[in-house]
Amino acid sequence: MEIRVDDLTDPQVQALVGAHLADMHAGSPPESVHALGLAALSDDAITVWSAWHDDRLAGIGALQRLSDTSGEIKSMRVTDAARGTGVGRALLRHIMAAAAAQGMTSLWLETGSAASFLPARQLYASEGFIPCGPFGGYTDDPLSAYFTLPLPL
Repeated sequence: MEIRVDDLTDPQVQALVGAHLADMHAGSPPESVHALGLAALSDDAITVWSAWHDDRLAGIGALQRLSDTSGEIKSMRVTDAARGTGVGRALLRHIMAAAAAQGMTSLWLETGSAASFLPARQLYASEGFIPCGPFGGYTDDPLSAYFTLPLPL
């Protein structure tokens, strides 16, 4: 598997971002959807990585710089074909290492609180993320779960 910085121009990446957004909107009211589309992911404060098996996309993940010392993990999504293969963990570890290399001392993330998000919450917890309250511009939302992780590990 190869993980690389992504410029969001590959049709496979665009399709996965679109599917991720559609899935989030299908299961949550608009005010509870915090997934980012292509335009938002293109912001200078965000770095997107994609994971590839040969020429097939396996997943994406992003890091949004919140300050000089903190970042937020955004848009973590693994393709259906890659679920359960370790792609999500590999992307998460790659993003964590990149954040630490950039001098960040904390990471934050928001994910869903519904049962369908349990695998994501378990992944984050297994990598040391701990539950916390809303951060940044988030509000207390029963459909969201918030996590943080001190860096470096």
